Amino acid sequence: MVLIEFDHVTKTFPHNRGSKLLRAHLLDSFRRKEDFRALSDVSFQVSRGESFAVIGRNGAGKSTLLSLVAGLCAPSEGTVRVNGRVAALLEIGSGFHPDLTGRENIYMNAAILGFSRRRTNERFKDIVEFSGLGDFIQEPVRTYSTGMMLRLAFSVAIHVDPDILIIDEVLAVGDQEFQAKCLARIYELRRMGKTFLFVSHGAQLVRDLCDRALWLDHGAGVLLGTAEEVLQAYSGGDLSAVQVAR
Repeated sequence: MVLIEFDHVTKTFPHNRGSKLLRAHLLDSFRRKEDFRALSDVSFQVSRGESFAVIGRNGAGKSTLLSLVAGLCAPSEGTVRVNGRVAALLEIGSGFHPDLTGRENIYMNAAILGFSRRRTNERFKDIVEFSGLGDFIQEPVRTYSTGMMLRLAFSVAIHVDPDILIIDEVLAVGDQEFQAKCLARIYELRRMGKTFLFVSHGAQLVRDLCDRALWLDHGAGVLLGTAEEVLQAYSGGDLSAVQVAR
């Protein structure tokens, strides 16, 4: 079963021209404005139980792609289809209200993902225990370090029973012990048949965790194939034998 499908997806954003005098704004209204194209005609599918990586340089469109899957924005052209509950780790602290405690943020995030208060009560102890935050769970999130926010975000994401888990490079943050704990749980979830969508600059992590990969460059799909095939082409920079992903 296909859980994620991109069908000729393009996403554009208007350029931010900054603060200007009224006269400059009026002149701009008569000029042709070109939007920034973050993704251009991208197509791929991810099946249930598959671990899929998106690689590319900074600014290639990876985070935009993940935002579309997470439902944070809509495509400008084409179709995005997502089947199943999505838990996303896109940016440290995203989805948290800084003035709420860790406990309150757990319930808020779980509710957004469709969990009832009863189900959250059942998982609450496990979430806190995995995070290792202890009594800090009663403190406002604005007092948390980056590593503490990662602990809370990852723990919530893996305990709300997602069909699709999106991870955007955040595992690079935090201490090594917790990183190892996260990876062990990811492998466990893979064995349970969960679907993963990764963005990572770590080639070995992609090799270890992912079945297939998509290489993006300036918003366009360059290569879609096995993780090893895409990594070799990407690291070598040789496009002569590459079939463009469409």
